Amino acid sequence: MVIRLLISVFLLLFLHPSMAIDTLTASVDKNPVLVGEYFTLTIEADGKVSGEQPDTSALSAQFVTGPISVGSRTSIINGSMSSQTTWQMQVLARKPGTFTIPAFEVAGKRSEPIQLKVVPRGDEQQQQKDIFVTAELTPSNLYVQQAGLYTVKLYLGKDLLDGQLSAPQMSDAQISQMGKQQEDYEVVDGRRYMVITREYLIQPQKSGDYTITAPVFNGQVRENYRRMAVSAIAEDTQLEVKPIPDTYQGAWLPSELVNLSEEWQPADESVTVGTPITRTITLTALGVTQEQLPDIELDTISGIRSYPDESDRNQLSRDGRVISQLVSSHALVPQKTGTYTLPEVKIPWFNTVINKVNYATLPARTITVIADPNQPLAPITAPVSPVAPENPQGNTEQPNQPAQSLPVNTPVETASKTLIDWIVMGAGYILWLLTLAIWWFKKPQAPQPKTSAKAPDSMIALKAAAKQHNAHEFYQALRALAKKQAPTLGFDAWLAQLNSPELSDEIAKLQASLYSESTHSADLTQIYQLLQTAIKKHAAQDSAHLTQLY
Repeated sequence: MVIRLLISVFLLLFLHPSMAIDTLTASVDKNPVLVGEYFTLTIEADGKVSGEQPDTSALSAQFVTGPISVGSRTSIINGSMSSQTTWQMQVLARKPGTFTIPAFEVAGKRSEPIQLKVVPRGDEQQQQKDIFVTAELTPSNLYVQQAGLYTVKLYLGKDLLDGQLSAPQMSDAQISQMGKQQEDYEVVDGRRYMVITREYLIQPQKSGDYTITAPVFNGQVRENYRRMAVSAIAEDTQLEVKPIPDTYQGAWLPSELVNLSEEWQPADESVTVGTPITRTITLTALGVTQEQLPDIELDTISGIRSYPDESDRNQLSRDGRVISQLVSSHALVPQKTGTYTLPEVKIPWFNTVINKVNYATLPARTITVIADPNQPLAPITAPVSPVAPENPQGNTEQPNQPAQSLPVNTPVETASKTLIDWIVMGAGYILWLLTLAIWWFKKPQAPQPKTSAKAPDSMIALKAAAKQHNAHEFYQALRALAKKQAPTLGFDAWLAQLNSPELSDEIAKLQASLYSESTHSADLTQIYQLLQTAIKKHAAQDSAHLTQLY
């Protein structure tokens, strides 16, 4: 008997997953209900239903609805089996009045509609004093893509056991919560409340009149050692979204205030060649997100290499305003001496307070680039003048000027020479003959370039730094080598003298890796090899040139 009963139950449950239902009913647990108070809607089918549920989408037009939970139960009494399937959901009315919960249909059966009365909350109601929600948008009117700060506060006058606070809703807008909720205490009308604060960023994407649907709270509190269900709702916010003015040009940046500032390191307006300058520019704006801030690009200046760093973006809320900030750093490396003027930085933005286009600017700045004081200056070689003959008569005629013809009638006096003068002249003549003979039998060898004698120590340091992959030490050794190789030239002039474009490109990458945190990289071993080749080639060219002179 028992086995037969189990077989029957198995066949009924698994071989017939969908059974015809006899009746379908809908009911609510409260009627009337308060504005902002959740009630439970229950739809029950007399029979087991599998893979089908009632369509409740029509409720969204007049109510706030929660998710649907499904439950079923089966009972067997005296061999007769009965099943029930139940759908339940939490529903909330935002406005007072009389509403109709429509009929629902499942498996060909329809429920009866329900007339629901929603009454407004009164100030005298205790629950309104115990729990309430406020919502505020700052600023009250927005332009398209302008960021507004929507602040929601839940005031709890009783011990909270659990609860849920929904998010605001608005069509044609991006809504995101900023940070985590904050918990604090406030005193309102002489009563102490625990306050839960949430902030939302609202960015409308289209112009027009909109409604921000306020958040709803539904939860349970402790009262006299028992749990009590409570709910609260804030008032909806009406919002006017203004369009972008037709006359505005450039990237759209609506804000109440935009500011540009900068820092220089070092702060001196006079720097030496090759000394890196770090220029940090900060762009701050109210009422926009960090993604809306435009990138800061600097103009290219001949004679100064620029290496931009990665930008840092942040945003926060303060005093009911959204504050966004962009920090952009640039490494500037002067290559030549001179005076340079960095042009002004100018960013347009739309002032939403006065409804006018403004500009955030950084004024032009002039810097002076001087030679490295540690490098000796090139000696100034004066032109060699021929030795002037003795001029005992005090003639003021310059030796390097053509001799002027004397007048025909001007007598020429002949200077008388003593015995000592003849002896000195004879000794000088003999010494000159000896010098000429020595030079004839032993010609001087072509001198080796000075740059090669001092190269080995610096090249060893370069090789060691390359093996250790130490870019900073490698670059310092490279500059020291340049001073030894060409003490009268600067670093860039020495590099140009080597006449190796590939080497110059690799050294530029090395400088970028030192003065910027971007993805620039340099192969120290390759630079070392290219440098060896360039120095040998340059030394060979100098040697051939000197040999030709002799």
